Amino acid sequence: MARMTLGAVVGFAVIALLGVMTPGLDTMLVLRNAVLGGRGRGIAALLGVTCGCLVWGTASVAGLTAMLTASHLAYQVVRILGAAYLLWLGGSALWKSLRRNRSGTREDAEVAASPSRWTAFRAGMLTNLLNLKVGVFYMSLLPQFLPAGAPVRGALLVAIHVACGLVWLGGLVWVAARARRLLTRDAVRRWLDRVTATVLIGLGVKLAVEGT
Repeated sequence: MARMTLGAVVGFAVIALLGVMTPGLDTMLVLRNAVLGGRGRGIAALLGVTCGCLVWGTASVAGLTAMLTASHLAYQVVRILGAAYLLWLGGSALWKSLRRNRSGTREDAEVAASPSRWTAFRAGMLTNLLNLKVGVFYMSLLPQFLPAGAPVRGALLVAIHVACGLVWLGGLVWVAARARRLLTRDAVRRWLDRVTATVLIGLGVKLAVEGT
């Protein structure tokens, strides 16, 4: 059986690290939960994103993402579900920002504290699972670093990518939690929700019209 060289492993690790360091939807969700809900919610969102990556990575190693891409109907179903979920998340964030604009300090604290860690975990996982770009990343990148006849080695590469995400996003959660006192001021919180809503709705609309 062909062996995977150290150079291939290092090369993939560099690309994976650069990929997770590039600001994207996962980064935004993790930071938002860390800022508004503290370190616990930030870590919960991070773990949700990680579970999503593990599912996509396992599916890529098993060849399921190739089947998904080959099936036009399955691809369209995932695309539409992803767009709908992003629009729902964006609409929820926008509604919360408008509600805070009308509410007092006490209600603001209740609204900020209401989402649970499970909600943050679920948001991170579902957003990642419904993001077809994650599947495309694995499907297009893994074969370039795997020797022929050794697909099981893909598990190592998936683990490397997940580890990079845990380290980088975990560091962002720590920084956001440290700066939470400043970032949770009423005006900052409202604008954070509005910026998040704008990005989520924009991504949802973009994903919805991609296949039309």
